[in-house]
Amino acid sequence: MNSSLPSHPILSLGAAGRLEAKRFGGDETKEWPAMQQAGRAVAAAVLRDFQEIGGFPDNGRVLVLAGKGHNGADALVAAESILATFPHARAEVVFAFGDHALRPLAHRAYRELSQAAGRRLTVRSKGEPAGRYDLCLDGLFGFSFAPPVGPEVAVLLDHVNQLPIRLRAAVDLPSAGLFRADFTYATGSVKEPLLTDPNAGRIRYLDLGFFAGAEKGRNRVLSASLLASLAGLRPAGIDKRTQGHLLVVGGSRSYPGAVLMTVLSALRSGVGLVTAFVPESLAPAFAARAPEAMWVGWPETSEGGLALEGRYLLQARLDRANAIVIGPGIGREAETYALVADLAETTRLPMLLDADALQPDLVRAAKGPLVLTPHAGEFARIAKTVELREYARRRKATVVLKGPFTRISDGESVYYSFFGGPVLARGGSGDLLAGLIGGLLAQTPRDPALAAGRGAVWHGIAADLLARAHGQAAVQTTQLLDFLSLALRESRDEP
Repeated sequence: MNSSLPSHPILSLGAAGRLEAKRFGGDETKEWPAMQQAGRAVAAAVLRDFQEIGGFPDNGRVLVLAGKGHNGADALVAAESILATFPHARAEVVFAFGDHALRPLAHRAYRELSQAAGRRLTVRSKGEPAGRYDLCLDGLFGFSFAPPVGPEVAVLLDHVNQLPIRLRAAVDLPSAGLFRADFTYATGSVKEPLLTDPNAGRIRYLDLGFFAGAEKGRNRVLSASLLASLAGLRPAGIDKRTQGHLLVVGGSRSYPGAVLMTVLSALRSGVGLVTAFVPESLAPAFAARAPEAMWVGWPETSEGGLALEGRYLLQARLDRANAIVIGPGIGREAETYALVADLAETTRLPMLLDADALQPDLVRAAKGPLVLTPHAGEFARIAKTVELREYARRRKATVVLKGPFTRISDGESVYYSFFGGPVLARGGSGDLLAGLIGGLLAQTPRDPALAAGRGAVWHGIAADLLARAHGQAAVQTTQLLDFLSLALRESRDEP
């Protein structure tokens, strides 16, 4: 993977400070428009994320924790924007250090909020907020904060953490690492402490145009613009054979659903052709469910897995394919395991290994371009104690490590996708991701990292849209498929 993918570097706190100093140079005439942009971007992102819990109410109550400087200003601008959108909403601002301590731009943001909100604004310089709030905007401290935090502020943050608040949003970083956020909105750049802060919640990167596009950095954040070419018009004379042919090998009587979900997802990836090899007892039902794929019934073992004798079925079709996915639902039967080992060693197609195909010796046996899609437990099984970038380098593979946020590496950089969330914490999410990346891999077989990055971002944005439409709990995994097309259309508008 290389930095030509749409992405920006994840910065140390020092590097973030130098970036802003270089960009603004302390010039308030430049800083104020950037603060307005940041605050409005936070407000828009908060309102989008609020859709996962039914949307921000018309008469919502907003609590703003405002510090002295830029983060306080961003939070105040965000509150003003939300109140402008919801004319019956109210805001309460807590100035932890008093309004007299506000720096000029924070004071300007406060003044404009006061003028716009009128009687809908309540201000506290002392005392603790009380009651229920729909939203808390944490803008106490920015990335220049130097510990320790004062005792009064620590008490305030502890008190706020106990309040009944529907959504807690931190601007840039959770204040002093003490504010417990549901979402942290990284404005302008993602700072390294966010990656390990247990109180950060879900991370949203709000691109404010701080980067020119050529900045280096081994840890990077992926952009939704990675999907731009997929969302555009296709050439008028396109043919299905020019859009790639994906082979999928998987399934067993014990785990029939996984390979079906992989194929259903691959069919939504834009790939031209999908051929699926599954136990012969499953093929008729699967063909009725997804007739667009070519289903090949594979001889079965006595326990319903893929038998060694069926290898000729795949061999006869390899020269017409561009990529192969192996693993969804195969189980751990010895004969199937031997079959997969043989396929990994002899197949030269770009190969994605998933689920029970993620075994150390199978990964070592693979000879062609390789994509691996483990969750944390599977990664520990294949990599032991080796960290992600180093493992990808040693194996000469692109590794997609699934988790609260997805990390992707080919041994040079680690790319983070912050799209998606808890709605994906259910069985089958990984099978859909494998099919999506596999289909993209068949379309770009010479660039496995591009396929992996696109698949992770596309999968994550679709998950966000699913959660916003139906919430996080009462959904089925396969509903995500219906949001893939919408994800492409909206990808340019995502933060």
